[in-house]
Amino acid sequence: MNKVQKLGCACEKPTSNYTEYRTSELGTDHSHGKNAEVSIQQCKLCQRIWIHYSIKSENLQETEKWYKGIVSKKDRSQITPENTVEFLESLEWYVFGGSYFENSVEFGQGKLNMDF
Repeated sequence: MNKVQKLGCACEKPTSNYTEYRTSELGTDHSHGKNAEVSIQQCKLCQRIWIHYSIKSENLQETEKWYKGIVSKKDRSQITPENTVEFLESLEWYVFGGSYFENSVEFGQGKLNMDF
């Protein structure tokens, strides 16, 4: 399990309105049959790097789930869209939310809920 030190930055708190990130697209994960969009986000305040994994239901319009976890600089170069789920599941904690979860944002750990 990857340990992540908490710094007390606003980016660590589960809230859907925190927008202080620089974002770059990493690609699309087709490996789970979900066409998930994967991006890298860097907090403008503390400079920490997050991996963001977002999936939308093909059957339920406007239904989305997203997960994000902190990535170390040394791990960043090894992350691909296809291994993002495995990486997130290995973390001590991650943040998740989206319309599937009634727009609540919470901390999670372990296996991601990939079903709709």
